Amino acid sequence: MKFFTKEVQIALVAIVGLVVLFFGMKFLKGVSMFSNNNNYVVCFSDVSGMSASSPVYANGFKVGVVESIDYNYDTQGQIMANVGIDPKLRLPKGTVAEIASDLLGNVKVELILADDMTSFLSPGDTISGGTHEGAMGKVSAMLPTVEQMLPKLDSILASVNALLADPALRNSLTNIEGITANLTTTTNELHRLSATLNSQVPSMLGKADGVLNNTETLTRNLSQLDVAGTLAKVDATLSNVEEMTSRLNSNNGTLGLLMRDQSLYNNLNATVAHADSLMIDLKQHPKRYVHFSVFGKKDK
Repeated sequence: MKFFTKEVQIALVAIVGLVVLFFGMKFLKGVSMFSNNNNYVVCFSDVSGMSASSPVYANGFKVGVVESIDYNYDTQGQIMANVGIDPKLRLPKGTVAEIASDLLGNVKVELILADDMTSFLSPGDTISGGTHEGAMGKVSAMLPTVEQMLPKLDSILASVNALLADPALRNSLTNIEGITANLTTTTNELHRLSATLNSQVPSMLGKADGVLNNTETLTRNLSQLDVAGTLAKVDATLSNVEEMTSRLNSNNGTLGLLMRDQSLYNNLNATVAHADSLMIDLKQHPKRYVHFSVFGKKDK
């Protein structure tokens, strides 16, 4: 009991605290101190953003973690990353690793598995590594274009500001407000008109039914007419008219002679003239034609 003095107890608590802190930091980094992962070496030329404890994914699923990163001083420009992979995952030969990052800056290692499933890598083998641009790379590639567009955007914004400050725009907005009010009034009137039409539609339909009934009756009556007989009578009448017309145009018959014989016209004209002169002489000398006496004496 003399051995566990306060000083020893404080020292033991400090040691235990340091051990817990060490393993806690490893755990927070994702590194398991007692894992049985298969270790592989990945060669990169640039590991910007990647660090120990960066996750390793295959087809979007986490299969391991980066345990350490070392610079190969024998071959300058080559960086060796020691990655621990779940032993259940067998890596086909030809598998490569890429460093990818998202918009939030999170960096991960993505394994691109080869299609050849006949031969596999052994733990400790070397895997070729590269960098995948990802979303951030695409954004970086777009930056020059964006920089070229900025002056144009500036001029566009200046034009928009000038347009917004133009009094004509405010007047147009005022006019639009008036047009909107007119449209609202028109809409209300159309609504009332529609209500009126809806109330009148039943009576209109009734009248339409009456008209259709009358039309049906008229059609039925027309279908009952002897159209063939009527047309035959019309043909007979037209034949008679044609015959009469031909007789009038010929010299046979009284009417034809009256219309075409000029001597008959001259005789009638002379007869009318003689009758006219007779009437004049009768008016002037009535006693030549009428004899009247009270005592029966005849005038000489």
